[in-house]
Amino acid sequence: MTSKSASSPAAPAFCAGMHSFGAPWPDFATLGSRPAISENAQAIKDARSKEAAYQTLLMADALRYVTLQMCASKASGHPGGFASSAEAYAAFVMLGHTHIVTEVGHHAPGFYSAMFLDGSLEALGIRTMTDLMGRFREQHGLLGHLSGAIPGILAPAGPLGQGQHFAMAGALLHPDLLFPVTIGDGGLGEPYVLSAIKHFHTSYPAATNFLPTLVWNGFSQEHHSMVSELSNDDMRRYFEAHGFGHVILVDAKEFDDAGQAGRYVDSTRFSFAHRLAFGQAVLAAADEAARSALGGTLTALIIKQLKGAGVHAHGAKSHNLYPGDTLDKPHIEAALAARALSPDAWALVRENFRRAGGGPAAQTMVTERVLELRDLGAFPVKDYGLTEKAVSSTAVGALVAWLGGQDPRFVVTNADGNEASGLKNINDALKIRHPTADPVYNQEPGGQVYEPLSEDACAGLAAGLALFGSRSLWLSYESFAINGWPIYQTVTQAMAELRRRTPSAVCLFTAGALEQGRNGWTHQRPEIENYIAAQMRNGNVYLLFPPDANAAQAAYEYAATSWNKGMAIIASKSPLPVYMTIEAARRAVREGAAVLYEGPEGRRGRVVLAAAGDMVLLSVFTAKERLEAEGFGVRIVAVVNPRQLYRPSDVAAGTVAEPDHGFMADAPFSRLFDADRLVAVSGGPSGALEPVLLRTKTPRRATLAWRRGDTTASPAELLDYNGLDAGGITAQVLAMDE
Repeated sequence: MTSKSASSPAAPAFCAGMHSFGAPWPDFATLGSRPAISENAQAIKDARSKEAAYQTLLMADALRYVTLQMCASKASGHPGGFASSAEAYAAFVMLGHTHIVTEVGHHAPGFYSAMFLDGSLEALGIRTMTDLMGRFREQHGLLGHLSGAIPGILAPAGPLGQGQHFAMAGALLHPDLLFPVTIGDGGLGEPYVLSAIKHFHTSYPAATNFLPTLVWNGFSQEHHSMVSELSNDDMRRYFEAHGFGHVILVDAKEFDDAGQAGRYVDSTRFSFAHRLAFGQAVLAAADEAARSALGGTLTALIIKQLKGAGVHAHGAKSHNLYPGDTLDKPHIEAALAARALSPDAWALVRENFRRAGGGPAAQTMVTERVLELRDLGAFPVKDYGLTEKAVSSTAVGALVAWLGGQDPRFVVTNADGNEASGLKNINDALKIRHPTADPVYNQEPGGQVYEPLSEDACAGLAAGLALFGSRSLWLSYESFAINGWPIYQTVTQAMAELRRRTPSAVCLFTAGALEQGRNGWTHQRPEIENYIAAQMRNGNVYLLFPPDANAAQAAYEYAATSWNKGMAIIASKSPLPVYMTIEAARRAVREGAAVLYEGPEGRRGRVVLAAAGDMVLLSVFTAKERLEAEGFGVRIVAVVNPRQLYRPSDVAAGTVAEPDHGFMADAPFSRLFDADRLVAVSGGPSGALEPVLLRTKTPRRATLAWRRGDTTASPAELLDYNGLDAGGITAQVLAMDE
C-alpha cells in the first residue's frame, strides 16, 4: 500500500518532495527497530545476520527510489544500470566500505542518491528531495556524469574504461582502505579494463585493496552487452585469466521464484522471502570479497541481475529516461509506488548511511582532504651554456630522477621505453617496476617506473595518482600519446572543479614527428598538440614547448610544482642548440615567450619568426640568415607557454581551482610579436600558435605548420616535405610582397 504525497508529517525532513510513501515492510517492527550499524560504529557487526540483510535490502530500494524520482523529475538521466547494482552498493555501505569508485558514468544518479541519503549533498545546499530534483542536471548542481567536485564523490566517471585506474591509485596511496569499483558489462568490452588490472597486479602484487565489482546485467546502452551470452563459469574464467585469485559470483536467477524467463532476472519481483535471501547472499559475498581483497588476494565480485531491476523498465530500455518519462506518467508512478518506503524506513536508511564508514562521505573520503606531500626544495637544474648542444629529454630526466628520490610515492609511467626517449637516466635512478630483478635492464620489484605496454594504462595510473593527491609523471612518444589522453582530459577537467589542492597531472611527450623520419608516418603524429591546444582555453591546461634543454628543465620545474592543472611538455630527444640561460628560460615559461635572437633593422622592415617547438628552430635560424641577406631585420621569438599568450577574456581562468591569471599584457606582447611581417612556425600543428595570431597587430602574417608525415632519411628532408625548411620560411616572407 502506498500513499502519493509531496511530504508526510511523519517523514524525516529530507523526505520533503517525495512522490510516494509505502507501508512498512513485513517484520519491520523487529528487523527494522534500530539501525544495523550501531551508534559510534562504522559497519554492521555480522554480515550473516537477518537484520543486516533486511536493512541492506531497504537501502537498496531507497537508492532505486531516489534515483528514479530524481531522473523522472527532469525526464532525463540514467537509472537502469545502477538499479541492477543497488544491492551490491548497499552491501558495501553497510560493511563500512564507502570509498566506492565507478567505471560507469551512467551510474551517476545512483551515486548522487547515496550522497543525498548520507547527507553529503547538504554541502551544496541539497537537503530535501525537492532540492535534489531541482539541482539534478543543472549548472552548479549535479551534472549528468560524475565529477569529483561533488561532495563525497571520489573521482569523475565519464568515458567507459577509466574507473579502475582511480581505484588502483587509491589502493596504492591508502593500503588500509578498500576501494570497490563498479564495472558495467557494457564497459567490460572497452579496451584495457582487465588487462590494466593484470599489469598493475603484476607490478604491485601487495596492492589488492581494490575490488572490481562487475555489474553483469546483460545490456549496455542500447543493446545486449557483448558478454551477455557467457556462462557463469565462462565469466569466472575470464577474470581468473586476468590474474584474479578469488572470483565470487552471485546470480539472482538462482533465487527467482517468480518464473522469469532468460538468464537475467529482476530480484525485486521475487517473493519477499526470496528477495531477502538474495540480499543476504549479496551481503555475504561482498563481505567475503572485501576480506579477501584486504587480505592480499586479487578478488572480483560479480553481481548478475537484469538491468533496470526495480525501476521503470528492463534491459537497455531502462538505460535512460526520455522526455515522456515524467513523474505523472503511469509507468513512472507505478515504479515509484513499488519501491516507496515508509517514513520510519527512510529514517532508518538515513541513519545507517550517516554512520557507515565513520560518517557522511563528504567528511570521510580520502579525497576530501589534501594528501600530505614531502617538500621538494630547490630543483638541481643544470645551466647548460649557450655554446652547447644538449638533449632536452635527458635534462628533464635528471630532474625526474631527483624528484623520485625525494618522494618515494612518486611514480613515472611509460609504455614505449624510457631509453628510446633519451630518458635512461630515469631508469638508472628509479628502476623499472618488474617482478624479475635484472640490473642489465634496470628492473626491480620495488621500482618507481611503471611500464605497461598500453598508453591508457600509463596515463590512467599517472592521472589517477595526481587526482588523488600524489605526484606522478606520464612519459610517452608524442605519436602514441593520443591513446592515453582521454583520461588526462577527464582528470584535468575534474581538477578544474576540485575543492582541494592536488598536484598537477604532468606529462612529457618526446620523439616528435620531425625526429621520426625513418620510422615513417606511423610515428609522425603530432596532431595531439592541437587536441591539447584546444583545451588551453579551459583555464587549467598548459601546452609547453621548451626550445632547448634549459627551457625543458624550467618547464618541468614549473609543471611539477603547480597545482590542479594539466601540464603537457613537448621536448626533443635529439641534441640541439641551447638558446637561453636557466633564468631566461624560467621567465619564458612563466611569461609565455622569449626572444631568442634579434638582429639589426633592415631596409625592408622587421620580420618576426614566432616558433613553437625545438627542432624546427634549425630551419628558423637558417631562414634568418637568408632573410637578413634579403634586407630584412629579423626577430626570432620562442613560443614557450602559449596559454599565457592569450588574453584573459579568451580563457576560463576565473572558473577553475588554483587559477593562474599570469597572462602576458599587451605592451610586452607587442614588443615580442608586432612587426612589419610575422610568420608563425610550428614543427607540429598550428593550434599552439593561435594566441599569437589572435593578438598580433602585424598586418602581413602567415602560418607554417605540420601537414603530414612520410618516410624520410633525415629531419631536414621531413622539414622540406612539410614546407618547414629554411627555403619554405623565406619564400613565405617574400610572398607577402606579392
